[in-house]
Amino acid sequence: MRIPLPPVPLPAALADVAREYADGTRQEAEPRNAATVVLQRAGADGSPEVYLLRRQVTMDFAGGMCVFPGGGVDPRDFDHQVGWAGPTPAEWAARLGTEEDLARALVCAAVRETFEESGVLLAGASADDVVADTTGEDWEADRVALESRELSLTDFLDRRGLVLRTDLLGIWSGWLTPVFEPKRYRTWFFVAQLPEGQITRDVSTESSEVVWLPALAAADQADAGTLAMLPPTYLTCLEIGTLGTVEAVLATATERSVEMFMPEVEPLGDGFTLSLPDALRPLVAQRRG
Repeated sequence: MRIPLPPVPLPAALADVAREYADGTRQEAEPRNAATVVLQRAGADGSPEVYLLRRQVTMDFAGGMCVFPGGGVDPRDFDHQVGWAGPTPAEWAARLGTEEDLARALVCAAVRETFEESGVLLAGASADDVVADTTGEDWEADRVALESRELSLTDFLDRRGLVLRTDLLGIWSGWLTPVFEPKRYRTWFFVAQLPEGQITRDVSTESSEVVWLPALAAADQADAGTLAMLPPTYLTCLEIGTLGTVEAVLATATERSVEMFMPEVEPLGDGFTLSLPDALRPLVAQRRG
């Protein structure tokens, strides 16, 4: 499946539908809050590689697309307080542009979804420690229980005496699904480096395959039509790949805060397209030039 990448001409009928949402003729779906994590490691040449999952084609949202680990915030991500290392929930709230309780739940969702979908756990016994190995049968049993919602992240960490290593996460961007989509998400994109000693595992029931790819190579394959991505995933790979190293990505993340961006219809020649964040327009223009 080939997904047109920015800037994408919109069918005239879709542009008309978008206008009906804009003027109130149609009522848009309420977005669900979600978190996704761009898990990275250094490639052989030092450039960032990213971990991608190809979603099952039967999924009702982004079926067949390559995505980063992530998903919707679960009510239990708001559970009781757990051990917390790194920026406080209040500090995260300021950077994520949310209330403190939602910021805390988003960080929990980011850590939980990463563990559920890759087997990588951003937690440790203390603020100076990170779990070294999550491949044992007991870890897998806990991962399955988390994925099935039989176990909450907070209870899982409490039972194992672990603290969330929120300092291992950085914030990257925020994307809100356009109003004309029937299923919508308000998604905060985080970045993280694969912890030393841990390995990713193809364990998610929502994916048909997983792959590590250099970020720019992933964008190249999307351009060539051999890798299906939604525009936010493509743009994230493109932007991260241009920074050159994982360290540069993480350093950039420390300077960011989220202003949620929703693509809107805008003119493109004689037709219409979906808008891009202003900061990414030069990067896309250079790519297309």
